Amino acid sequence: MKFDHNLHQEQQEKEQTVVIPSEENMCRTIEVAIIEPPSQPQVLPAVKLTPPPTTVNDDEEMFIPPLNFAMVDNGIFRSGFPNSTNFSFLQSLSLRSIIYLCPEPYPEANMDFLMANGIQLYQFGIDGAKEPFVNIPEDTIREALKVVIDARNHPLLIHCKRGKHRTGCLVGCLRKLQRWCLTSVFDEYQRFAAAKARISDQRFMELFDTSSFKHLPMPFSCSKRIRAHSLYRDSACQRTQKQGS
Repeated sequence: MKFDHNLHQEQQEKEQTVVIPSEENMCRTIEVAIIEPPSQPQVLPAVKLTPPPTTVNDDEEMFIPPLNFAMVDNGIFRSGFPNSTNFSFLQSLSLRSIIYLCPEPYPEANMDFLMANGIQLYQFGIDGAKEPFVNIPEDTIREALKVVIDARNHPLLIHCKRGKHRTGCLVGCLRKLQRWCLTSVFDEYQRFAAAKARISDQRFMELFDTSSFKHLPMPFSCSKRIRAHSLYRDSACQRTQKQGS
């Protein structure tokens, strides 16, 4: 048999041939979606948010103090004229007495509240004159002050219409009985009266004579602190006078 050397060489070359894939076959096609933003921003319609309804418990009460309410001393309070919205708050004070400094009749709703809670009403009618240099009835203030210093009437609320002038004068006279100096008495009065402060009221408190009360016992809470309190007030007044001189 004749051996074909050329044919054998061609077969070997075919067997050694490696097929290299082209770059085109090696590449993978990846499609990317590009979303272009709108030419104008989208405006969403306005939505009104409604808060969920609150559940009101009938057992919960609102405690709202009257206008210009403040504590004068343990068992003694002051305020403007209370109305029905203040009844729950007043009830929490366990009042025994109310001193009312206006001449007008007490409203029926307020009287019903007093009767339902066993509160005694003391009315000392003082006209709320706005003109200056009007005489304040000293005898009426004295009678009201006797009720204030009687511990059997405590807890007690003093009020007029706004809790400024008539109430301020009565509290100011009480402060003199507690031996406050006039500087402190006037400071407290002006804190409530503010721009409505009256010279006639301050003049009345300055001239009010407390000597007729010296024989009366003062068993209410602040009596035990009068001496220490008055010494502090006197020293404060002396410092104020030295600074002003």
